[in-house]
Amino acid sequence: MRIVFYGTPEFAATTLVKIHESGFNIVGVVTAPDKPAGRGQKLQSSAVKIAAEQLNLPIAQPSNLKSETFAQQLAEWNPSIGVVIAFRMLPEKVWNFPSLGTVNLHASLLPDYRGAAPIQHAIINGEIQTGVSTFFLKHEIDTGDIIDQGSVPITEEMNGGMLHDVLMEKGSDLMVVTLNKIAMNGAQTPTIPQINKGLSNKIAPKISREFCHLNTNQGVLEIHNKIRGLSPYPGAWIESQWGDMKIFESEIISNNESVPQGVHIYEKEFRLGLATGYLRVHSLQIPGKARMRATDFINGFSKKI
Repeated sequence: MRIVFYGTPEFAATTLVKIHESGFNIVGVVTAPDKPAGRGQKLQSSAVKIAAEQLNLPIAQPSNLKSETFAQQLAEWNPSIGVVIAFRMLPEKVWNFPSLGTVNLHASLLPDYRGAAPIQHAIINGEIQTGVSTFFLKHEIDTGDIIDQGSVPITEEMNGGMLHDVLMEKGSDLMVVTLNKIAMNGAQTPTIPQINKGLSNKIAPKISREFCHLNTNQGVLEIHNKIRGLSPYPGAWIESQWGDMKIFESEIISNNESVPQGVHIYEKEFRLGLATGYLRVHSLQIPGKARMRATDFINGFSKKI
């Protein structure tokens, strides 16, 4: 098979490397254009571009996937299968160009958690299991017929970053299994249609800054899971006398009790008072400062600001 690969972040780069190491023929890699980053606003390459360069693979960085220039590039590569992971939406003429179509890797057990942020929302909603799915693209986002799935447990200590890394490795292995299956079966590769659950579908919309705001009128478990799901990025936040404070780690102290709501420092403990009890905060960040342990904040910054 001749594979064209679409992706941008580390989650996709890991699979690109795994596919290459497994001996598949990658004829081209498509990733986002370099973007200015950091204080110096120097152009920064995506994780997928960096990996592709290390593997000496052909790279395209089109700003317009519908352009004639990119269409010509696809024709030159002449792929038989497309693989897309954590990339922007592909036009139909792009994902339908390979003779065998295009396969997507999604970080959930579809049809649950369709959308841009499946990893974070699974933890935020208190799930104890999630996984990865491979499926053939079609018109509606994340709705194509499933080829393979693999599940992973969500442990109590996991945050969004930890689960991301577990699913990244699980997904790269699953994609190799999927590509081997397609290489063997071609257009007759067995698939399973997704069953629409209607109103009970669990969704994973893009996360906004306002969504990350912690509301002290909510319960302890709800806020604890939200902090876990949004850590380390983009980070849950709450208003405080030191500015909008990000909270990265918390521990449930009490539940089902009435406490004063808001941000509190009790001797050597930093607490959030919520509708049903207290959370102990273990790490945080205030504007203009690096992430720090709550104990360091109490010992230093809380007295200086």
